[in-house]
Amino acid sequence: MTQPPFAEQLPYHRLARLAPRYQWWRPLLGTLVVGVAYVLAVLVLMLCFLVLGVALGYPEDADGWPEFGPVSGTALDLLSIAVGIPVLLLTVRWIGRRPAGTVSSVTGRLRMRWLALCVLTALPVLALTMGATLLLPSDGGEAESQWVGWPAFGRALAVLLVLVPLQAAAEEYVFRGWLTQTAGAFLRSPWAALVPQAVLFASAHGWGTPWGFADLLVFGACAGWLTWRTGGLEAAIALHAVNNLFAFGVSAAVVDGLASDETAADAGWQTVVLDVAGIVLYTAAVTWWLRRRRLERTAPAPLPPVHPYGAAPGQWPGHSYGAVPAQPPGHSYGAVPGQWPGHPAAGAPVPPAWSGYPTAGHPAPPAWPGHPAAGHPVPPGWTAQPGAAAPWPGTGRPAESAGTGEENPGTG
Repeated sequence: MTQPPFAEQLPYHRLARLAPRYQWWRPLLGTLVVGVAYVLAVLVLMLCFLVLGVALGYPEDADGWPEFGPVSGTALDLLSIAVGIPVLLLTVRWIGRRPAGTVSSVTGRLRMRWLALCVLTALPVLALTMGATLLLPSDGGEAESQWVGWPAFGRALAVLLVLVPLQAAAEEYVFRGWLTQTAGAFLRSPWAALVPQAVLFASAHGWGTPWGFADLLVFGACAGWLTWRTGGLEAAIALHAVNNLFAFGVSAAVVDGLASDETAADAGWQTVVLDVAGIVLYTAAVTWWLRRRRLERTAPAPLPPVHPYGAAPGQWPGHSYGAVPAQPPGHSYGAVPGQWPGHPAAGAPVPPAWSGYPTAGHPAPPAWPGHPAAGHPVPPGWTAQPGAAAPWPGTGRPAESAGTGEENPGTG
């Protein structure tokens, strides 16, 4: 019985090939669709906020845009990034022709327990580095920060706890998810697929200081390596979400802190050193966890279509030995076409002059009218079976010698 072939095990960065009918142009078309659809989704979101601001009577700025305030403005910024999640998942399903969850992990979903463990790992590590950052001396050019008070801080924190994880997850789905898998559709090496997304991730945050760009580059590389190493986005989402929550939380604690337009790309070298130390420490902690937990890292590629009768192409499923190429399943008389009905397979004796039966693909010689297999006696005038080279059994006379039908054992 033919054994089914083993499925190729695909690592995370190769999951674009998980589609049953994968075609090389799908990841490229999907990238274009994601870009266009995301811009349209952001425009719709902005239009909704504009209508809402005008309806609620918010004052307008110089550009005619409603001034929602620091907290509401931050919420709009976070939502404008978070809308990338549904856009990307729908593109994976419709253009990529594979389950949308394959961007989350090799299991086709977010592994919530693993995500929670990574969050609990990131909290103390990043809290330590963030606390050290706050102790750095000021450069003297900034005014002293003022505490906003508990009511204002509580409202801002509630908004941040809901929207920052969505914003962080959206960036991970785009950079460590879609872009990594798009590159991995053409490149087998994981690093060849991870480096481009890290560069694009750093560039997307703007060009500030060289230190800030290097910090973002390290973040993208470590998050990409964790995604490949763990087979999913959970570790990267936890790192990104906790890091952004601390950063936004510190900004929300001071007056006009959320109104600042500075990003991680504008960080100085002291801040970058502490931030990189936290990223590396978290990566090492997750690696330590991986040695103690069994985690799926690959997904089986789809197998080729199975033959409707369970046989390999070019084989007949009804053959007595499973399947033999180039032979039909069976003759109506129990013999293969091209063999006489008295073939040994039919239970009849072999004709005297025929010492063996034909093999597959070689037809038997035609029988004369009086052949025993036809059920008729041999005519008296026949002296020998045509083509017989051996003596008649029991006579010792060669086939070429003359004889009568009585001497022929076929009649007896």
